[in-house]
Amino acid sequence: MATTLRQFGAQGMTAPLQDVLVKRPGPAFGAAFDDPAHGFLHRVDLSIAQLEHDVFVETLAALGPRVHVLDVESDSPDLVYTFDPLLVSDRGAIPLRPGKPNRASEPATLEAWTRAAGIPTVGWIEPPGTVEGGDTFWLRSDLFCIGRTLRTNDHGARQLAELVGGDVRIFDLPYWRGPAQLIHLLSVISPVADALAVVYLPLLPVSLWELLRELEIRLVEVPDDEFLTLGCNVLAVRPGVAILAEGNPRTTAALAAAGCEVHTYPATEIGLNGSGGPTCMTRPLFRA
Repeated sequence: MATTLRQFGAQGMTAPLQDVLVKRPGPAFGAAFDDPAHGFLHRVDLSIAQLEHDVFVETLAALGPRVHVLDVESDSPDLVYTFDPLLVSDRGAIPLRPGKPNRASEPATLEAWTRAAGIPTVGWIEPPGTVEGGDTFWLRSDLFCIGRTLRTNDHGARQLAELVGGDVRIFDLPYWRGPAQLIHLLSVISPVADALAVVYLPLLPVSLWELLRELEIRLVEVPDDEFLTLGCNVLAVRPGVAILAEGNPRTTAALAAAGCEVHTYPATEIGLNGSGGPTCMTRPLFRA
């Protein structure tokens, strides 16, 4: 971890990313299609998934962050998407409680890693609350947003708001196409700079759109076809420097026109098949 006065805390989505945790796909990811409940689109080619993940990690590391690898295998293929099971605030880690049943063991796995890394635990989400990290983001370091979805319920959202403290806003997401094609809050918005965010307007909560206007945040709109290819899932490594899945040329061009530096990686198996973009595959530990 970084040898600074504060060695953890990621209360933001765009400040320079210093330390980040990832999980390389392993046997569980390779077997994900065997259980329809996991929601994968087709049988996984594990060698391609691992290669794509390696390219992603190389791209990320080349931009400056220290990339830590969670060297643990579990029965859950979704552990590769390390953003969802746990949050790291400036006070410490908050293990979440995913609404997807197969992910129940993941928060403890990540908490064991963060504790070993010297990151204290602030508190936990208790039943019947459920929260997934994909339904959370920091709009500013002092403004936290939570989405109520099919995976994050009202009990969980209110518990997390209490643990985070300060200015927390809760937004309702639409049912859309139901559990089989679930949308998280971060499915429809990705901050990429202090006053710039990528959004998919058709599914963006109106109250969140109003907040973005109030804060004078410029919007890069994702077209319908690129929403389906993870165009709205953008990882900001630092303000205006972002990573995006390949196959989203109009979103990439729009970000470049807005002054951003965009890096892409192949995402057929690691992204489209498992429905996880670059933000999903990272758990920021330290942004400063």
